[in-house]
This record gives sequence, structure tokens and C-alpha cells, in this order.
Amino acid sequence: MPDDGAPGTPGTPGPRPRPPGRAAPERGAAPERGAATQRRERPSRPAPEPLGEGERPAALLAATAVSAAVAVGVIVSAATVKDLSRHGGSLPGAVFIAAVLALLAGGLYQRRYWAVLGFEALLAFQILVTSLALVVASTVIAAVGCLLSVALGGWLFWKLLRVMSRIGAGERMRAGGR
Repeated sequence: MPDDGAPGTPGTPGPRPRPPGRAAPERGAAPERGAATQRRERPSRPAPEPLGEGERPAALLAATAVSAAVAVGVIVSAATVKDLSRHGGSLPGAVFIAAVLALLAGGLYQRRYWAVLGFEALLAFQILVTSLALVVASTVIAAVGCLLSVALGGWLFWKLLRVMSRIGAGERMRAGGR
């Protein structure tokens, strides 16, 4: 059978055949939109609500406590370990790390965006390192410790994302933005 170029025949442009069970749209009616188009046209998420005056979400308080506890732990460890340099550490290094963590804890408590961002960077590093440590874990206890560290760090990281967006929304509001 020769190809006469009629619409709908193979190799020629024209309307595609309808799937069974679908009626033809009325003349002048708007074409149906696909699910992807509907998702694109749906309004985006509403802007996050800024933190209230003095509001400190649980994740922010947890991050503050973790940062302060690790700062104290670093100082106590550095002060109590005999011959710290033989174990690969130094007192000035420990003091520097503790000072950075204490600064982060203070910034987190004051609800500063930079502090949440910095703490999340440290959390991401901790998650990566303990994930790699899981590969070489030689005991079940070490593997469970690594898994627990990754799970808790990931949970805190996830919860701090929303807190960080709410802090940013408040800063934009105070700056005269939207």
C-alpha cells in the first residue's frame, strides 16, 4: 500500500491516534495538561516563616549543646592527656578547635545564620568521615558507633536546614527585603 501522505499515516505529520477510552476534546476547549506541566504551574512553596522573638527550635538548641560539649571535651582531653604531641595533637591546636566550637555555640545560641552554616559544614564533614570509617570498622561496636554517628549527624543536619531558612527569612525581613 503506497504512502499517500494522508494525516495519521506513518511517516507523515498529523494528529496522533487517541488511546482507547478517551473522547475527543470539544472544539475550542483548552487542551488537557500533563502532570509535569501542572507541577510546574503550581505555586512554589510558601516562604519560610521567620523565627519569633526569642524562639529557638529544638534542633538549634541541640546543635548549640553539641558544639559547646565538644568544645569542653576538646579542652578537657587536651589538658588530661599526658604527652599530647606523642598522640598527634598539640595544646595550641586543641585550644584553637575549642575556641572555634565555642564561637559556633555562641553564634548558634544567638541564632546567627553564619553559625548554623558553619556547624552544618562541620556536620557534613563528620558524616563523610564516619561513613568512611564505617568501611574500615573492624568490630561490630565500631560499626554501630559509626552508623549511630552518621544517623544522628544526618538527622541534625536535616533539621537545621529548615532552621537556617527561617533565620535567613528573618534577616531578609529586617534588611527590608520581601
